[in-house]
Amino acid sequence: MVTLPLPPGMAERAAAFTGPPAPARPAATVVLLRPAPPAFQVYALRRHAAMVFGGVYAFPGGRVDPADTPDGLRPGWGARLGLPDREAGAVVAAAVRELFEETGVLLAAGGEQASEADRAALVARETTLAEVLARRGATVRDDLLTPWSRWITPEFEPRRFDTWFFVAALPPGQEPRDVSGEADRVAWVDPADAGHLTMLPPTAITLAELAGYGTVEAALAADRDAARPVLPQIELGPDGVARIRL
Repeated sequence: MVTLPLPPGMAERAAAFTGPPAPARPAATVVLLRPAPPAFQVYALRRHAAMVFGGVYAFPGGRVDPADTPDGLRPGWGARLGLPDREAGAVVAAAVRELFEETGVLLAAGGEQASEADRAALVARETTLAEVLARRGATVRDDLLTPWSRWITPEFEPRRFDTWFFVAALPPGQEPRDVSGEADRVAWVDPADAGHLTMLPPTAITLAELAGYGTVEAALAADRDAARPVLPQIELGPDGVARIRL
């Protein structure tokens, strides 16, 4: 069991909650890795102060959209995620799309051909990921993605997500850009040296887990029970302080 301090405001929301819980919408987030001494670095964004959980560092990601379809993905994602094939494919497609929208990195063969205009049109929902890929003659490299974990927002939160975390290798020839409208700062961080950053529990736990791997390849090859959902609970300690229990 792991216990962590509560982020600001969370204890009050938990105490005021009377139910029923809001539905948890499917979502995906991508932990982008690049080699760097002594092992590798992780790409993180700091959310704008005016946003929910403003000032908190997180990974690129967001909810699954209706246009997220499994077209062009390798078979087998349903078995890996423990979901029906089409649902699993939508989650993976959302991971690829959200990473492109928030960083300009496209996990695709030929992805370096995608332009800023492609990214902006995708953000504005003027096009779809499948259309961008077809226009650029690119194919999804979902082999660069490894499912890492699955986090469900606590039941007392008004906006809840069932979020799949994936780790991904930065494709050769691409570099992330500070293009997310939701972030005021971006950084490559050493997962073993990120404790000074303000983070929510899923981010902090993910970085702590990644710190145990010596290379990008080792992290991508990790054999993890990613389909097991983590639903944090709130408990009151003997000192009278509320904490998150995982």
